[in-house]
Amino acid sequence: MIRILICDDQWVVCEGLKAILSTDRELEVVGLASDGAEALELIPQTQPDIVLMDLKMPIMNGIQATHRIRQQYPKVKVLVLTTYDADEWVFDAIRSGANGYLLKDTPRPDLIAALKNTAQGKTPIDPAVAGKIFTHIARDAAAPDSSIVELLSEREKEVLGWLGCGLSNADIAARLFLSEGTVRNYVSAIFAKLNVADRTQAAVLAIRSGLSDLRTK
Repeated sequence: MIRILICDDQWVVCEGLKAILSTDRELEVVGLASDGAEALELIPQTQPDIVLMDLKMPIMNGIQATHRIRQQYPKVKVLVLTTYDADEWVFDAIRSGANGYLLKDTPRPDLIAALKNTAQGKTPIDPAVAGKIFTHIARDAAAPDSSIVELLSEREKEVLGWLGCGLSNADIAARLFLSEGTVRNYVSAIFAKLNVADRTQAAVLAIRSGLSDLRTK
């Protein structure tokens, strides 16, 4: 069972999302929050696996809340669900540690699938938002960042490349014929060497470094 905390300042949206997600037996909505501060208060009580996070909210917005959650509760994943696809929202959410970014017009089956993928360690990104990310990376990183690559062993480069494609540890293990525990150790080493806090930040570096062939995703 995947435990979900919904955070949105529009109560009708919270209730609507709860009704939608409750139709799937693998998902359980464990709490509703009207802003980021309330979400932070509810996490210790509700123990969610994922916070489904809106961005523009009073008191504490979704960017601020995502950053705090990733710092205080690193095992809790944050999947952004918002109406905003402007560049500054997208990049700020990623920098804050969001595990995925969806728009509110996402169809119900895709939203449910995205939550399950997030729980598995994947990084669901709305196609419209993905285009902005890749355009930004192409513009700001015309050449691979060799200084980052040089920090890693050949096997770590392989693992990071697959991280950039959004694969979970189990998927990477299957690709590289390794145990999931071994992949987990590689991922921890990569995080330490690259000084990143989560898979989203590592994935961005993988793409920027030219290690991820996105066509194999």
